[in-house]
Amino acid sequence: MTKCNRGDVVLVNYPNSDGRTYKKRPALVVQADGLQTSIPQIVMVAITSNLHWTGASRVLFRQSSKTGRAMGLVLDSVVMTDNLSTVLEQEIYKVIGHCPEMQLVDAALRVTLDL
Repeated sequence: MTKCNRGDVVLVNYPNSDGRTYKKRPALVVQADGLQTSIPQIVMVAITSNLHWTGASRVLFRQSSKTGRAMGLVLDSVVMTDNLSTVLEQEIYKVIGHCPEMQLVDAALRVTLDL
């Protein structure tokens, strides 16, 4: 089992919208650290390299930026806070980086969740 924290970028089997299939892709952990549940799962949001998918609920990070490098991105990428999923811990391959600008993600999450 891979230990991860809020803000970690992980390589994971991320569920597709059909809920039955998945794709190995990067995702950003958004669940609060230390959240105690009885289920070994973590709340995260998908990361895509499709830069056409933009909007107030999404955050663009350039691979060449200091933040992009810290996140372990290999391409310019969009964090899609409107694509939330709960993923079993066993589906996480590894942590590939950490997002040092979670305040941008938090602002997008507020849009997504109308908080």
